[in-house]
Amino acid sequence: MLQFVLIWVLSAIALVITAYIVPGFAVTSFASALLAAVILGLLNAIAKPILVLLTLPLTVVTLGLFLFIINALVIWLAGAITPGFVVTGFFPALLGSIVLTLVTSLLTFLVGSVRR
Repeated sequence: MLQFVLIWVLSAIALVITAYIVPGFAVTSFASALLAAVILGLLNAIAKPILVLLTLPLTVVTLGLFLFIINALVIWLAGAITPGFVVTGFFPALLGSIVLTLVTSLLTFLVGSVRR
């Protein structure tokens, strides 16, 4: 349970850092970031597998690069339904998905190395 909460908080921190780096990607408060992290997690668990399955031929043809588009669409959708989390367009969502992945990986690595 504690690890779940830690990952949730790290995801919210990663969203705040990404909003600081990427123009067109905004989080109004840390509470909004926590809510956005939950909604992103739910969308990644429910909507993303469906999108991946529906676009599998396109993903294969592009050698997996279409997954960047799917990630951007999921983040854009999360921005549309989460109060206090704003993604102003597709390209901020695309850049934000890349930066968010890198920041989340870095934070997870740093916390993992501290916990050992």
